Amino acid sequence: MILDLQGRDTYAYTGGKPFDAARPAVVFIHGAEHDHSVWALQTRYFAHHGFGVLALDLPGHGRSIGPALSTIGALADWVIGVLDAAGVQRALFIGHSMGSLIALDTAGRYPARTMGLALLASAAPMTVSDTLLDAAREHEPEAIAMVNQWSHSTIAAKPSSPAPGFWLQGVNQRLMERVSLRGEAQLFHTDFSACNTYADALDRASAVRCPVCVVSGKRDMMTPPRAARPLVDALKKAGAPVQTVELDAGHALMSEQPDATLDALFAFALGCAKAG
Repeated sequence: MILDLQGRDTYAYTGGKPFDAARPAVVFIHGAEHDHSVWALQTRYFAHHGFGVLALDLPGHGRSIGPALSTIGALADWVIGVLDAAGVQRALFIGHSMGSLIALDTAGRYPARTMGLALLASAAPMTVSDTLLDAAREHEPEAIAMVNQWSHSTIAAKPSSPAPGFWLQGVNQRLMERVSLRGEAQLFHTDFSACNTYADALDRASAVRCPVCVVSGKRDMMTPPRAARPLVDALKKAGAPVQTVELDAGHALMSEQPDATLDALFAFALGCAKAG
């Protein structure tokens, strides 16, 4: 589905079903140098089981027109603009990695628009090393290769995809290369800088009151489970109902453990929709 945001085309994948704003809405937000396709399994299931799905391409990523936005706060405001364009009043926000920060900022600043919040592979702060920032700015192919390797817990994670010949690392590598090719110069650096400079995560967490699900990969080298503990503590201190899920996966939760990720998110979404 193409939405018009201030004269710029914005793409949202709807899970293979026409979007129905009357259904409980779920917004899926991808991470750095990715697009909506990282949620392929989860979004289709949601869309065919009672939810209205908007899996976004962030500005300058995939099919959404740029320029890319350089701060998490600006991206959160953009997400609210997507809701307005789609005719959605409240939504469950699900974000992975950089997308988790966008989802958190949206929930913290726009509580009346938030039905629930799911944070996958999140961290506070989400620090990016100088080496990786430099590589993203000066040698993007090298940065893509590094992140692709660090995102996966093994060379052949199980169960992942059962299809013969399906190689998770190769698919992710090509996706990032495609997003880079179609996007503006230094897009990866723009995304990483947004994560690295975001200092409001704990403040936003302290403002969240909706149900929250935090999903981590026990073998995640980029945002290990311990990196999410400050967020969990801040959310609980604020009084938000928080559940935590730890999966046997690395950073690429949705592809290494697609069914387990779906099970955790769908059960959480059903609870949020029931609570209203």
